[in-house]
Amino acid sequence: MKPTHIEHIGIAVKNMDEAIKYYENVLGLTCYAVEEVADQKVKTAFFMVGQTKIELLEATSDESPVAKFIDKKGEGIHHIAFAVEDVNVSLQNAEQKGITLIDKQARNGAEGLKIGFLHPKSTGGVLTEFCGTK
Repeated sequence: MKPTHIEHIGIAVKNMDEAIKYYENVLGLTCYAVEEVADQKVKTAFFMVGQTKIELLEATSDESPVAKFIDKKGEGIHHIAFAVEDVNVSLQNAEQKGITLIDKQARNGAEGLKIGFLHPKSTGGVLTEFCGTK
């Protein structure tokens, strides 16, 4: 398993509309998609910076992992996502190397991608996501 590129950087925000204004009005980026991922209790907004995306994450429920993250750590960088050929294979490879998984198998994420997370306790404190089409 070798990531092909950084797919996106996820940033937890309290207010999506205000955050979008910052990225558009101050940084000059364009929000090209807003999407709700109901099973993850999150609303997302995406911006392109070169080949890398910025993903804003706003909780849609107090039970959302993003809401819990903001309660504990505040707004800010939530995770880094790497593009991989096969999310399930990448998750299995990481687990075989002693990494604790949040997701044992790929699940559906934003933009129609399959995703899987590695636990930050075994990745140097960085919540790590694998993204791919399979």
